[in-house]
Amino acid sequence: MARRPTPPGTPDRTGAGHVVDLVRDAVPPLHPAGLPFVAAPLALALIGRKRTWLRRAGLGAALASAAFFRHPNRVPPTRPGVVVAPADGTIALVDYAVPPAELGLGEVELPRVSIFLSVLDVHVQRVPVSGIVRQVSYQAGQFKSADLPEASAVNERNSMVLETIDGHRVTVVQIAGLLARRIVCDASAGDQLVIGDTYGLIRFGSRVDTYLPLGSRLLVEPGQRTIGAETVLAELPS
Repeated sequence: MARRPTPPGTPDRTGAGHVVDLVRDAVPPLHPAGLPFVAAPLALALIGRKRTWLRRAGLGAALASAAFFRHPNRVPPTRPGVVVAPADGTIALVDYAVPPAELGLGEVELPRVSIFLSVLDVHVQRVPVSGIVRQVSYQAGQFKSADLPEASAVNERNSMVLETIDGHRVTVVQIAGLLARRIVCDASAGDQLVIGDTYGLIRFGSRVDTYLPLGSRLLVEPGQRTIGAETVLAELPS
């Protein structure tokens, strides 16, 4: 799950402890899924340390992997009834669409916000609303570029339906992209999740769609940049 903010009243640290805290805040930790991708090139650099080109290649690959799998701390808004961005990226679509067919949610078009993640974006996915996981469904598919509108329907994807305490259902869909070949979802039906927590990850380059209840007030536009767990996508019906 996502790291939580420092609780109020936590004693201030000074000296070496303060320096460590500053470094920890400035350098995001690594998502566990990225450990093999960092360890392997580091081992290669160690084995080939007497060969400059091999050492540099290994270190470069390790740094690139560490950057891709970074897992920064985020602080979600506290006001009730909001839906936050499930990912960092760029808003590709703000429209109405039928949720993935495998979920069996009917044929009514719902408000949808699609976020495109480039290989440079943080690739962990965050919980858009607090609630109970009612359904998780994986669907095999193609690997078209995630910024294409048809990617929502034809690409490999993993969908999660959340139900809030007020009975609103919000669906978030992880969609593999042109380079992505692995979707990770740590949530299961029945889990109680908290807004802003980390629940999954996609490797490498992808898209995340959020389907909202009818009557939701959309607050973003195509082309806008989002910060996962912090950017407010919409307000749920009151």
